[in-house]
Amino acid sequence: MLNNLEYYKVFYYVARYGSLTEAAVQLNISQPAVSQSMKQLETSIGTKLFSRSTKGIHLTAEGELLYSYVSKGYEQFEMGEQKLGQMLNLDIGEIRIGASDMTLRFFLLPYLEKFHESHPSIKVIVSNAPTPETLQFLQEGKIDFGVVSTPFEAGDNVSAVKVKEIEDVFVAGRRFIQYKNKTLDFQELEELPLILLEQNTSTRRYMDRFLEGSGVVISPEFELSTSDMIVQFALRNLGIGSVMKEFAAEQLASGKLFELRFNKMIPKRQFCVITDNRNPLSEAARNLLDLIYNGMLITDGDGNIDQEYYF
Repeated sequence: MLNNLEYYKVFYYVARYGSLTEAAVQLNISQPAVSQSMKQLETSIGTKLFSRSTKGIHLTAEGELLYSYVSKGYEQFEMGEQKLGQMLNLDIGEIRIGASDMTLRFFLLPYLEKFHESHPSIKVIVSNAPTPETLQFLQEGKIDFGVVSTPFEAGDNVSAVKVKEIEDVFVAGRRFIQYKNKTLDFQELEELPLILLEQNTSTRRYMDRFLEGSGVVISPEFELSTSDMIVQFALRNLGIGSVMKEFAAEQLASGKLFELRFNKMIPKRQFCVITDNRNPLSEAARNLLDLIYNGMLITDGDGNIDQEYYF
């Protein structure tokens, strides 16, 4: 019966309007073409679907039965097209994003706010997780895109765009005031009580690798799940915290914490937007990414766009 789908479409309009002429108008085809389609359908299924009188045409009992099913299906098609149009116009839809506390708070949140102002009907679901889990969510198709921090190991199908530079620092409170304005060697961290993120985060992995490259092996006093808690522990003088600088910006500005200085710079890292090349993005997700990229385009000295990609 799949070959007769066009006949069923014509049948739906004839039955709906009770007129061959009106069906032809609605379908933008000739009345003879409508009549021929109905004859072909009746021949195909082996029964009369319409009876004709001086008052027009009417469905037979068999036609009534068939129409009860065809109308439901055709109206579902129409509704599907309508919903699809709404989705393409961003009147409905859903975006699934993976982000850590750090990337959400210090990069993504302003873009989500702006996007929601323009498209309040789009549902946004944020899966809050560290970088390794966000990468896994992306590869499993559970999110449309993620915002992660370097370093990370991306699969062959993952594309990443640098969107923000970040800086890692060590911060301390008054208990460690003797280290303020003093230039330290990273080796001295081995003798100090340290507060770091848990080992399943890209931030912790980065710091461990950097220190190991400097010949420093650390054993943190505290390992915490969030950078906010590291700042709170440092404020209570429980140790020296390793955080992204923006997490402690308010406390550093007020003097409640100070930043330790070293004889070697900690290389800066990046926030990156990651997408999976195998999975096409929805119109809503593409629109949000356009908003993000247009808001943070980096240009070189000649004014050319200078975005870097990892693959």
